Amino acid sequence: MAYGIEDLKAIMAQLRAPNGCNWDKQQSFATLAPYAIEEAHEVAEAIAEQNYGHLCEELGDLLLQVVFQAQIAQEQQLFNFDDVVNAISQKMIRRHPHVFEKRK
Repeated sequence: MAYGIEDLKAIMAQLRAPNGCNWDKQQSFATLAPYAIEEAHEVAEAIAEQNYGHLCEELGDLLLQVVFQAQIAQEQQLFNFDDVVNAISQKMIRRHPHVFEKRK
């Protein structure tokens, strides 16, 4: 079976649900921050080693950090994953007017 982003979001929500994983439920923005940094370093290491199979895995780990943090934010009614996607999409369009000028 091939999973998509909606599946990953649902998995994370289930892990954080009352009957989910105790470790996942205990995490916060602060406790996850070191993991996000560690995963970013592992992405850079895989790139430096040109180990693209490992890069795929490490990018997944980094994506998990984004999904995890967004799930916590959603639970606290701060923002959700779609807000993160919207924010970066707006930024990319704003920073590349030479490509997206017709979208304005």
